[in-house]
Amino acid sequence: MAQAIELFPADMRIELPWLLERLLRESIISEEDVTLCRASQGDQRDDKLHPIQVLARLNVDNLSNKGTSLSAKVLTTWLASKAQQPEFQIDPLKMNIPAITGVMSYAFAQRHQILATEVGPDYVEIGSTQPFLKAWEPDLKQTLKGKGIRRVVLNPEDYARYSVEFYNLARSVSGAHKHEQSGGSGAANFEQLLELGKLSSLEANDQHVVSIVDWLLQYAFEQRASDIHLEPRRDSGRVRFRIDGVLHDVNEFPANVMVAVSSRIKILGRMNVAEKRRPQDGRIKTRTPAGSEVELRLATLPTAFGEKLVMRIFDPDVLLRSYQEMGLSRDDYQKWLNLVHQTSGIVLVTGPTGSGKTTTLYSTLKQLATPEVNVCTVEDPIEMVEPSFNQMQVQNNIELDFASGLRALMRQDPDIIMVGEIRDLETANMAIQAALTGHMVISTLHTNDAPAAVTRLLDLGVPPYLVASTVLGIMAQRLVRTFCPHCKQEGPLNEEAWASLTKPWKSAPPEKVFHAKGCIECRETGYLGRSGVYEILPFTETFKRQIGQNCNIVNLRKQAYKEGMLSLRLSGAQKVAAGLTSIEEVMRVAPAFSIHN
Repeated sequence: MAQAIELFPADMRIELPWLLERLLRESIISEEDVTLCRASQGDQRDDKLHPIQVLARLNVDNLSNKGTSLSAKVLTTWLASKAQQPEFQIDPLKMNIPAITGVMSYAFAQRHQILATEVGPDYVEIGSTQPFLKAWEPDLKQTLKGKGIRRVVLNPEDYARYSVEFYNLARSVSGAHKHEQSGGSGAANFEQLLELGKLSSLEANDQHVVSIVDWLLQYAFEQRASDIHLEPRRDSGRVRFRIDGVLHDVNEFPANVMVAVSSRIKILGRMNVAEKRRPQDGRIKTRTPAGSEVELRLATLPTAFGEKLVMRIFDPDVLLRSYQEMGLSRDDYQKWLNLVHQTSGIVLVTGPTGSGKTTTLYSTLKQLATPEVNVCTVEDPIEMVEPSFNQMQVQNNIELDFASGLRALMRQDPDIIMVGEIRDLETANMAIQAALTGHMVISTLHTNDAPAAVTRLLDLGVPPYLVASTVLGIMAQRLVRTFCPHCKQEGPLNEEAWASLTKPWKSAPPEKVFHAKGCIECRETGYLGRSGVYEILPFTETFKRQIGQNCNIVNLRKQAYKEGMLSLRLSGAQKVAAGLTSIEEVMRVAPAFSIHN
């Protein structure tokens, strides 16, 4: 500590000349780059920029790590080590925005380039881009009522962005809350307290509410969220994002603000704002900060404390994903192509909600939709609007269901028909009739694995001979989280878990196995992104002979495995062996089935 005081005097503000001199002394930057930085200092000069930001934008070489540059992250890590203070990476998902913005005013935070990062029972953690400045500490201690101060170092780039975002959001929530006096609509909340003499005045188009919704959508896009959940509670509303299949708490709004935010989103989705007693569906098409168009599917649900709203985010880029990006092996991809390129028949994709069936269907149809063919779909709802398809929306309020929609499509001279889901016997019969009359039909079922789709069709009432004569093949799928490339590490193999995963095939264990560690990039989860695991079952003549009135699911699985079908778990084991995911992750999402009576 004495050395730190000697090298870095108290209340010293970091300037660019000092930063360059220290980096040169430690052989982190070359003399040529120092000369370049000093020469361009006049051009780059901006009193609002931290010296680390100025140097990072010049993109000079990092001599301590060949082939890399001195980024703001690298320089912040270096500065934290010199200041002997922990480096803090701002993760908005883990920040209690109302608490941290309540520690100090925005003006005070900007004046001293500091930001509260955590509020504990007897301390407040303060992040700073100037770790050697202490002049602000006495003033802040007076307002903390005896709480201690812990110092951490912030990346100036992160500080410049998030300090503004956090205070703007807090200001919008506070402003919206002040406009509302009653705390929400009593009709929407079964436990609403009646407070006489108070009026509701918060409008969905209030500027504060507009700002909150804009922040919410932009933030979700940046965090790679697939779903946004707005969940009302008695006194507040919770916001959660689903990222890589796992829900994360994001923020809490006062109950009245949550009502206004939900109303604003319903207006954007052209839904009935006044109707809060029954579920509604809607959609929004918007543009990300990067400029790409994104569609959101909205669904409301009346609950005890008001309307719950879920927004599912659909990125049009999924339509252009290659089989490698989807996670299909070369062999599985060839099997899939052989199925969907037939001229007639039924191909089914099975799996639970959120298993990637929509991505598979749209990616496949996008490749099949050439100018020579007519691709028609009937969906509930239309997930993503694609110009190369002719898409029809199911509307039960006018008795336009899957079966009647499919009947109408038959008169549209289709080559390929996609049915969103086979839910009942009537829809199944129409799909079979379409296949028998020379059309290619692609649809989905909700079953646990591929062979179970056969028994599902039989349970619906489809005759076995029609299943055998029309279904070409079935693909079951799941999504597993993939390792974060920044922190995954090699580790020992759990032989018992591997044996359980590959049972009963007893596959040879891989030479290398990786484990999830966790870092800043993946929010300490160890995983970043998802990939598919697949089970493809082509209908061979031998397999078709197994389909009968009294066919047994165990016998169907035995025959499928005998003919070379890889189970979901075995497909996942291949990804474990390739170092893409963990045994635990595959076992979490892929069910285990017995093939013994």
